Amino acid sequence: MVEPIGLAALALDAAAGWPSWLHRRIGHPVGTFARIIGACETGWNRPTRPAACRRLLGAATVALLVLASGGMALIAELVIRALAGQWAWPFLAIAAWPALAQRSLYQHYMPVMDALERGDLTAAREAVGLIVGRDTADLDERGIARAAIESLAESFCDGIVAPLFWLLVLGLPGAWIYKAINTADSLIGHPEEPLRAFGWAAARSDDVLNLIPARSSAVLICLAGAGGWRAMLRDHARHASPNAGWPEAAMAGALGVRLAGPASYDGLLVDKPWIGDGPDADLAAMRRAAGVYLRACALAWMLAGRWAWLA
Repeated sequence: MVEPIGLAALALDAAAGWPSWLHRRIGHPVGTFARIIGACETGWNRPTRPAACRRLLGAATVALLVLASGGMALIAELVIRALAGQWAWPFLAIAAWPALAQRSLYQHYMPVMDALERGDLTAAREAVGLIVGRDTADLDERGIARAAIESLAESFCDGIVAPLFWLLVLGLPGAWIYKAINTADSLIGHPEEPLRAFGWAAARSDDVLNLIPARSSAVLICLAGAGGWRAMLRDHARHASPNAGWPEAAMAGALGVRLAGPASYDGLLVDKPWIGDGPDADLAAMRRAAGVYLRACALAWMLAGRWAWLA
């Protein structure tokens, strides 16, 4: 029997996202990962310990996350299949649904664009500050647009393509192991102290898990944007991340703008190289990026449906 688990999970996410009323009542699985990571970091990442010891304890944190997320997901999948038999796939799709973030990403992106369309830079800065790590207080329209588009492109991989890929390849455990590792990378996978040693394993694990999804998401963006191949192939390595540069360069090329470049973090200006050619991103580029994103999501749906028939 065909099991369109990935396609059904995408449909559920697009239709409902993760409803606020549900979040208020039970939270979100990523919140559980964050609490585990926070407890391990507080207890184990002590500055008095040697860097090698903190790196080992960081690796233990990653192993704990893999065992917790993968183990619980595997038990859930086995129980669902035992109880539902050939009709297990709708329930597995429900269990995978929170691992995807199509609707959430769009709902965080659109307020930035809406605020810029109203000419409300204050609201736009506040909205983009929810989805990027850079300083936003002094960003102008182009800086806001650039930050939002970069986040949209990178999160297309992290929030959609990567969890979908691992769901299709390894089932429910694959999707939730990825989400756990990606959460760890976001929280502790930083190159600065005091997280440099402790977060090393989380950052490297996330790099490995995103190798195929990052490149796949870049291809989907180029297809959805009817271009961007040259910028993708030429500029992806200009990003500090071995993976994030792929979708960002693809989006820059598809839109005909430049992304990345100098940005301020905690009051310190970081002179990052530019990605892509052409003018700086602006409100018009944001509108085009939203269209590219929606078409790329549609292509992901098509691939998930095709996978179900081939599996």
